[in-house]
Amino acid sequence: MTTKTRRKTAEPTFTAEERAAMKERARELKAGATREEGEQAVRTKIAEMTGADRALAERLHQVITATAPDLAPKLWYGMPAYALDGQIVCFFQDAQKFKARYATLGFSDQAKLDDGEMWPTSYALKELSAADEEKIAALVKKAVG
Repeated sequence: MTTKTRRKTAEPTFTAEERAAMKERARELKAGATREEGEQAVRTKIAEMTGADRALAERLHQVITATAPDLAPKLWYGMPAYALDGQIVCFFQDAQKFKARYATLGFSDQAKLDDGEMWPTSYALKELSAADEEKIAALVKKAVG
């Protein structure tokens, strides 16, 4: 009879930030938030952000909700996100959350952004100009179809 041994790894599979995001997602799923609760949760999460992340998140929230009022704000892995018929279409990931160099506006595979065989699904954000906001509004419109 042979005995199987587990291989020990030097590094954990997930970072502390990733584990925290997964736990937060589990809480979000249990909550079953209404649209109003989702809006409040997103606003609370944005208020917890600091500096440039908060400014970007506030402006993105305004642009996304004005452009696509059918998208429901909600939290997704602890990040502000926007869903259509319960499916996440786009989300904001603040730089601070994962100690990244820049914040990110991302689109899920539910977003209707297909353009040939290859297209971008996330965008690095440092600041938002009026032209950037117009581009984002156009992307959100296209994403919801």
